Amino acid sequence: MTVDLSGAHWFKSSRSSGGKECVEVAFLDRGHVGIRDSKNPTGPALVFTPSEWDAFTAGVNDSQFDHP
Repeated sequence: MTVDLSGAHWFKSSRSSGGKECVEVAFLDRGHVGIRDSKNPTGPALVFTPSEWDAFTAGVNDSQFDHP
């Protein structure tokens, strides 16, 4: 899948401490969501479909990714 990211509006979480160890997110056309490394804004980005993003955020909210 190819998605045009040239007009994407990237943002960090409001919980970000302002450091450089963050990811940035952009809400894209057709419900897709882009994620990139804030330290490398011109580097590659991951793009998720709406259902993939919903599954990921549900997992985060259910603490499925917490470290022991």
